[in-house]
Amino acid sequence: MPPMTRSALLLVPGLLCDEAVWEPQRTAISAVAEVTVARHGSADSLGEMARRALDNAPARFALAGHSMGGRVALEILARAPERVTRLALLDTGYEGLPPGPEGERERAGRLRLLDLARARGMRAMGADWARGMVHPDRLADAALMDAILDMIARATPDIFAAQIEALLARPDRTALLEHIDVPTLVLCGHDDAWSPLERHRALAARIPRSVLVDIPASGHMSTMERPEEVSDALLAWLAGRPQRHAIS
Repeated sequence: MPPMTRSALLLVPGLLCDEAVWEPQRTAISAVAEVTVARHGSADSLGEMARRALDNAPARFALAGHSMGGRVALEILARAPERVTRLALLDTGYEGLPPGPEGERERAGRLRLLDLARARGMRAMGADWARGMVHPDRLADAALMDAILDMIARATPDIFAAQIEALLARPDRTALLEHIDVPTLVLCGHDDAWSPLERHRALAARIPRSVLVDIPASGHMSTMERPEEVSDALLAWLAGRPQRHAIS
């Protein structure tokens, strides 16, 4: 009898993130699946990030994306739905850049951070950025903050600029959501100020086979802020088990 083939999982990092953002989950899940973490390199569009991920992914795989990585996951699904067996979208969004003043405010805010990164370095920019991304109660956690800032500092201002360009030109994937026909986990840190829970309620409501999970006492960086809870949710999603923190 041939050996049983292990399932595969592709994890997609978000803005200025690398393998470290998924390290607790990769460790927890590697016992039950072959885990690959996508690398965006210098890609300056979500479509190019999706192409790179697909070029290095197994033939069929479960797919999870965090933050910008969730948007990349939707691009992967749009390009190769036959290869995706399950989908998880964490602390993310699906709409394009808003028109008018709201979109201009987002553009200005992202470019302010880029200017800060070029003037003072990536780590200094990350310290400014993290104040709105991490749960206020976790900002004094030196180990957590060092891990986040070290990760950001491994990127460069040019990579940051490329990823900002990708996000500002992001496609609106609203129309795709109702056609997603794989089991889907939608997960959000309860106190995510950047991509709030209500946005994830709307996201889950548009995907037919989805479950919404609310991770308590977490901001946007849920995979690092609450690694055990996020790992448990992903393991349950892979196994088709009920979710501990599911909400309706």
